[in-house]
Amino acid sequence: MQTIGLIGGMSWESSLEYYRILNEKVKDLLGGFSSCKCLMYSVDFAEIETLQHKDEWAQLDKLMADAAVRLYKGGADMIVLCTNTMHLCSEAIVQSVPIPFLHIAEATGEEIVKHNLKKVGLLGTNFTMTKDFYKEVLTDKYGIETIIPNEQDREQIHRIIYEELVLGKILPESRETYKAIIKRLQDNGAEGIILGCTEIPLLISKNDVDLPIFDTTRIHAEKAVEWAMR
Repeated sequence: MQTIGLIGGMSWESSLEYYRILNEKVKDLLGGFSSCKCLMYSVDFAEIETLQHKDEWAQLDKLMADAAVRLYKGGADMIVLCTNTMHLCSEAIVQSVPIPFLHIAEATGEEIVKHNLKKVGLLGTNFTMTKDFYKEVLTDKYGIETIIPNEQDREQIHRIIYEELVLGKILPESRETYKAIIKRLQDNGAEGIILGCTEIPLLISKNDVDLPIFDTTRIHAEKAVEWAMR
């Protein structure tokens, strides 16, 4: 088994889920006392969040590259970035270390293809929903069309992520808000929904909607185990 290098802390709540899923998957595959070989470098999300909302992505590139280098020097055989939004910095990570980087949109695209879906709705931070770094991967590599909520709905999704989910607040009324937004995406032709923020699965599960949902946290973590095992 190879050692998985995790860039975490964005937020620590979702990084905790990564660690749990990684170890559950390894135990399922190997049984007994088996657990995942991994390293995590966890950043201070307060610093990251400030730079995000100041649109200082060059500085964020440097921080993510530095985290990847630290993991590589610590013995990681691959890099997993435990967040969707910060994949805006994926190129900086790839250029910083000579080990593989598992892109979350690629792992998600592979899973959507298995379901034979061609049009999906994307929920995430405003950065993930409005910038092209995620949608381009799905379109160019997998032929998947991605639609996003309207501006008002995007603002609600973003607010709930940053004011509630990353702080560990799981509110029933916010779940209903997300469910209503998902229904509007379904009415616009979405055949499935990408939970494109690693905190959203803390709020929304497959039992909340009648469309296939793609939990990017679980998909990404389980794909990382597949990579590590081969």
